Amino acid sequence: MNQYKDFAFVYDELMNEVDYDGWVDYIENIIKNEETQVKNILELACGTGNLTIPLTKKNYDIAGIDISEEMLSVAREKGEEEGVELVLLQQDIAELDFDIPNLDCILCACDGFNYITYDEDLENVFAKSHELLKEDGLFIFDISSYYKLSTILGNNMYGENREDIAYMWQNYFDGEDNLVEMELAFFIRDEEDERFDRFEETHLQRAYKEEEIINLLKKVGFNKIKTYGDFTFESPKDDSERIFFVCKK
Repeated sequence: MNQYKDFAFVYDELMNEVDYDGWVDYIENIIKNEETQVKNILELACGTGNLTIPLTKKNYDIAGIDISEEMLSVAREKGEEEGVELVLLQQDIAELDFDIPNLDCILCACDGFNYITYDEDLENVFAKSHELLKEDGLFIFDISSYYKLSTILGNNMYGENREDIAYMWQNYFDGEDNLVEMELAFFIRDEEDERFDRFEETHLQRAYKEEEIINLLKKVGFNKIKTYGDFTFESPKDDSERIFFVCKK
């Protein structure tokens, strides 16, 4: 799929209402609640560094991995602007190749795992994460819930018109394979001639049910698993849009 190429350079503008500071606070509260010492973090699907940079500023040692060179390019530029030295690797997390063991924490935020659409690939990254973690190490990640992808996004269309950018977002949900295909068209104003340039991308995400994820985690050796809904410390509800998984090795 053609994902996070041209879109990478407008991603932060379109996601400017996301409370990334709140996301970081929530992750730190999870770590605090688990009473595990975390100094180093491997962040999967780190994107443009919206969590990587603030966590680095909080003195965590982080290596970030993402499949999109364009997203990593934006992250590097942001890091330089903020005086933060980032360690970033381009890699498909479904084929995770990282050889530094005894990690304190592995993190995958902002529904990165929804982009892994095959059970065997998700099982592989879970198994590799279990292998890389130290004893009592934490594996923290979230997914967009089955409810969100099937019902809220579902077969719906969204759009927005801003001063310098506009987008249309059409979704198609396949209930047989539990896949949602997202067709994005966005229009960016050219600063030189005031025209709008059109770009298109197609994204594909898998709608996983909570029990599917838990079964795969148990299969690779994670037996201490907690799930929370929508940035709380309560169990997910039927209409929770985001489910967090906290696994201790």
